[in-house]
Amino acid sequence: MAFTPPAVFTTRPTLQGTFGMSASTHWLATGAAQAVLERGGNAFDAAIAGAFVLHVVEPHLNGPGGDLVALFATADDPTPVVLSGQGPAPAHATPEHYRAEGLELVPGSGALAAAVPGAVDAWLLLLKDRGTWELADVLAFTIGYAEDGHPVLERVCATIRTVAPLFAEHWPTSAEQWMPGGRIPEPGQLIANPAYARVLRGLIAAGDPAGSREERIEAARTEWATGAVATAAAAFVRTPHRHSDGADHAGVIAEDDFAAYRAAYEPAVTLDFRGSTIAKAGAWTQGPALLQTLTLLDGFDDDRLDPSTELGAHTVLEAQKLAYADRDAYYGDADVPLDVLLSPGYADARRALIGETASAEVRPGEVPGVAPFRPPLRTAYTPPSGIASEGVGEPTVSRSGETRGDTCHIDVVDRWGNIVSATPSGGWLQSSPTIPELGFCLGTRLQMTWLEEGGPATLTPGRRPRTTLTPTLVLQDGVPVAALGSPGGDQQDQWQLLYLLRTIVGGYTPQQAIDAPALHTTSIAESFWPRTWTPAGAVVEDRLGDDVIAGLVARGHRVVRAGDWTLGRLSSVGRDPGTGVLSAAANPRGMQGYAAGR
Repeated sequence: MAFTPPAVFTTRPTLQGTFGMSASTHWLATGAAQAVLERGGNAFDAAIAGAFVLHVVEPHLNGPGGDLVALFATADDPTPVVLSGQGPAPAHATPEHYRAEGLELVPGSGALAAAVPGAVDAWLLLLKDRGTWELADVLAFTIGYAEDGHPVLERVCATIRTVAPLFAEHWPTSAEQWMPGGRIPEPGQLIANPAYARVLRGLIAAGDPAGSREERIEAARTEWATGAVATAAAAFVRTPHRHSDGADHAGVIAEDDFAAYRAAYEPAVTLDFRGSTIAKAGAWTQGPALLQTLTLLDGFDDDRLDPSTELGAHTVLEAQKLAYADRDAYYGDADVPLDVLLSPGYADARRALIGETASAEVRPGEVPGVAPFRPPLRTAYTPPSGIASEGVGEPTVSRSGETRGDTCHIDVVDRWGNIVSATPSGGWLQSSPTIPELGFCLGTRLQMTWLEEGGPATLTPGRRPRTTLTPTLVLQDGVPVAALGSPGGDQQDQWQLLYLLRTIVGGYTPQQAIDAPALHTTSIAESFWPRTWTPAGAVVEDRLGDDVIAGLVARGHRVVRAGDWTLGRLSSVGRDPGTGVLSAAANPRGMQGYAAGR
């Protein structure tokens, strides 16, 4: 049976050109990145400029207090490199302390969930080493929007509306920043963040005495780690405030935690699949779970890999359950046996578990000499306070500020062949109270750690939480041909998998693959508080079709129909090494992601 042909109509074209391409989750970030390319900057200058704009225009999806994971390759060296902008747990973030606070889980909102912010330092490191522009020029776009304002998205307003009672009653500094005059902003209203603009101007000023571009950026890194940001954040979180469990706690992050952290580069993890090489970050992210899923699917004929058919969708869902069971059993900022987990023999044994009906079990594999961690599995959770989590929409934000799936993404490729794929996240406006001197709050990445002892993702001071952030590079014959990624928490790689299957196996164009109907499994332990799961759960877009959906239900999947255009928020850029032709595509869902280029 042939792969389902793509739809004739796409919501927008796959852009093509030879000069440069940018794509992101917000048109203003895409526009800033493309403006940098037009003014002679390279892909790294452009991606960094766009990413800082995302702090201001998508504050419900990321912020300066958050984190990032990026993959890149340069025109001179096509080897994919990982940029780790994921900060570790603070020195005093121990399971004992959290249990003493009456907690069974790390909260989903509030400063106890804060890892050391990593995004800003990571961008500065990349700019110093791979960029060409001065920091002041790269930040000019963001400072302009922060000082003069930008038209606020409807989704930002909806998020503020959801958490308005929390802000008004418990987080007055957030109410002052995001509800000026006690009113929720209206879509299109100009909102500004002058405090964040002052922070950025302070970073620039720190480098003024330095003699070279690199020294000026390095001075900004030092200022971020040891200056006003660290001082204000550490002082602010000492005051107890409301967390997602319904109780008040003080944070534990300290100035020394900021001072001790620096972003770093790492080698990528790669896997060959059907003539392409897929590059991901290491197992301190969930990235290798995508590679594991591909090893399972590579043993099937093409008709089992088509997500638009009942058989293909079922096979994809079942393979993902097995890969994500291994994620939760073995992944973390630790010694992870990827040599076994990605091996053909291991994949053969795991593939045999994929049957004709949906599994409702969590089935990690067996790795010789390594005991799998088994996380607590809850289908529902009410914390000791008695306040249950209540989600609203996708991405999901609860009235307690707890958030799932909120993230940004940006991809850039330039005419020289530099390419970058980055997924910034965390520090969203509903994470914890706004620090008034800074205009932003800390992130909540520690919610992806466990308080149970002995696991690779157990909360450990100085160790990175196992993050969901997971951009992708695709190479052919050792040369990058595509950069892609998506917001979506646990769904990020599930949605990227569909893109890879449809482009590599099905022959879809990038925009056809992004537009095509999406689905994902919820039969895994969620990475976000309250960390529940739905045995045999699957979420699908209605456009998958009644017959396919009915077939999945008949196979035992507990299907939730999410609407026609609700799942998957991918963007991508590409380059044909033979011709130099560049391409870009972006997500129409949510009506804010855009690609640009020429």
